[in-house]
Amino acid sequence: MPLRALYVDFNSYFASVEQQLRPELRGRPVGILPVLAETTCCIAASYEAKAFGVKTGTPVWEARKRCRDIVFVEARPAVYVELHQRLVKAVESCTPVGQVLSIDEMACPLMGSEREREKAVALARQIKQTIAREVGEHLRSSIGIAPNTFLAKIASDMQKPDGLTVLEAADLPQALYRLELRDIPGIGRAMESRLWRHGIRTVEQLCAANAAQLRAAWGSIEGERMHARLAGEELPPSDSQRASVGHSHVLPPELRYEASAYSVLNRLLQKAAMRLRSYALVAGEVSVTVRFRQHEETWDWRAAQRLDPTADTRALLHALDVLWRQRPRTRAEPFAVGVTLTQLTSATQRSRDLFTDTEEAERLNTALDAINLRYGKNTIYFGGAHAALAAAPMRIAFQHIPDLTVEAD
Repeated sequence: MPLRALYVDFNSYFASVEQQLRPELRGRPVGILPVLAETTCCIAASYEAKAFGVKTGTPVWEARKRCRDIVFVEARPAVYVELHQRLVKAVESCTPVGQVLSIDEMACPLMGSEREREKAVALARQIKQTIAREVGEHLRSSIGIAPNTFLAKIASDMQKPDGLTVLEAADLPQALYRLELRDIPGIGRAMESRLWRHGIRTVEQLCAANAAQLRAAWGSIEGERMHARLAGEELPPSDSQRASVGHSHVLPPELRYEASAYSVLNRLLQKAAMRLRSYALVAGEVSVTVRFRQHEETWDWRAAQRLDPTADTRALLHALDVLWRQRPRTRAEPFAVGVTLTQLTSATQRSRDLFTDTEEAERLNTALDAINLRYGKNTIYFGGAHAALAAAPMRIAFQHIPDLTVEAD
């Protein structure tokens, strides 16, 4: 079974970008925050901070307690996307990139003589050297090489930071036995519990299970796909259709009031509507989430509104107004908000309402998008978002790399 995949995983990417661009941060513990507020959590941490137990999700107060010298930096998503594009170009100069999996991960197929261990390792070192020379020496990566992309991803996690790990057929599956179940991509807390119920508590037991046993544990064909991947097979990616478009935002202290929360939701929904149109999709449902906080307790309120499939900003904002009137009246402060568009279908496949003039709405939306793309995102907007124009900047979600043309602020 030859080596067929090389996987590049950039280490502590957001923090590493800041250390690359800001020399005064190098060698110091750094925590990246969505907003500079004492009540938020780290979305990334440098390795210097990780050494003190600071990680993604660590609250600011806890990070300060663990690491007195930590430096907090507000995230700059547009900068991270721009550096990501340069990194892809740098890797492409060495070998074709087969898949960009996230803002900090990409997979490259190995072809011909590259499948020989010595050549594959030489290619990995060339990639590291090219990144250091062309983009920045502080943007370190861990590279995994294996018979398929799945195992190469696992290999890339085995040695961090700046690692290089090769898993050959002769190493498998024994080389995986020291891992925990949740170190395996696709196994989270819920799936781990299901595996336990099926008598699978270690990676060794996972690798020893046959395809039928894993299908039973997963309750679907995904179990068989896991079996094949662990055996080194390179499977085509699962057919995936975008299931939702949405945005969320942790409110800074000065916006933790009902009126401000509504303005932020309004802005988030206008951004989501523009993205929806850029994908040539329409949505059949709008949902709103508000996280409330009172003292140290938090709780979530969610509501959803079905509607005729649309990408019209006015129609979506009307649904938001309907949902907002259903919000609980409480003394608790709104701490975070989010909007999600679901029930997505292609704009070309929807059935048009015979009694609604959708062409007028489409002309208006097309004009709005064209003006905002040319002159800046807030050139024209609906007034409900006015108080939040400086809030809810672009974010980078898991497995979603923002399109700077459409999503940059």
